[in-house]
Amino acid sequence: MERMNQDATVYVVSDSVGETAEFVVKAAASQFGGQVFHVRKFPYIEDEGTLNEIIRAAKEIGAIIAYTLVIPALNKFIRSKAEEQGVIAIDIMSPMVNAVRDHFQIQPSNKPGLVRQLDEDYFRKVEAIEFAVKYDDGRDARGLLRADVILIGVSRTSKTPLSMYLANKRYKVANVPLVPEVDPPEELYLVPASKCIGLTISPDQLNMIRTERLKSLGLTAEANYASMERIKMELEYSEKIMKRVGCPVINVSNKAVEETANIIIDLIKQRNP
Repeated sequence: MERMNQDATVYVVSDSVGETAEFVVKAAASQFGGQVFHVRKFPYIEDEGTLNEIIRAAKEIGAIIAYTLVIPALNKFIRSKAEEQGVIAIDIMSPMVNAVRDHFQIQPSNKPGLVRQLDEDYFRKVEAIEFAVKYDDGRDARGLLRADVILIGVSRTSKTPLSMYLANKRYKVANVPLVPEVDPPEELYLVPASKCIGLTISPDQLNMIRTERLKSLGLTAEANYASMERIKMELEYSEKIMKRVGCPVINVSNKAVEETANIIIDLIKQRNP
């Protein structure tokens, strides 16, 4: 029968949060059913003195050390000092980093915390996408006060595709359709004009886009929605609203979504240098 050590302790040492090493340690520990493991984290380690204390403490209680120290000097120090003190210290990250470096002939940045930054970047993107969906097509005017960007324009000026594209760039976007029969929400006039972007398009191209849209829905192309008279009326109305708001206006005629989005991003950067 195997003997279980009642005081199995692992020190997790990192120059960042230490989540990577902690996850690996817990995954390994799960393979030893019945054994109780104590995992103690030492995050944001930046000096050799602290490492020396951790190694000394590990030796005293018979702990092992799992570490992710991407700063070369700290990595070298813990490796040599642990060996000198007879403490088992496992480098979690270096074997993989070195393999990638050697095989692909590229150099690592050796900056701590990049995995967490990637995670935070991912969650910001998800949050922005959820925001774009929630506040698409003027569904809730309260979103205008929280948005990074507000897109306004008549139907079929790519407001929704642009909102999703910009959301993938981590911008929170709300969009409002401009329809002559419906007044824009009051919130549109409460936000800074620089936060709004007007989208316009040539009447001929809008006519073509709307006609194709009706056909795809199995509706007659002669519907008022695609008539030139209706289109010109809507564009004139949207122009008045955009002038009242005082926002920059982009003509999306013959522009790909990516092209228009890049113009919008440039405008955002000018607003927030």
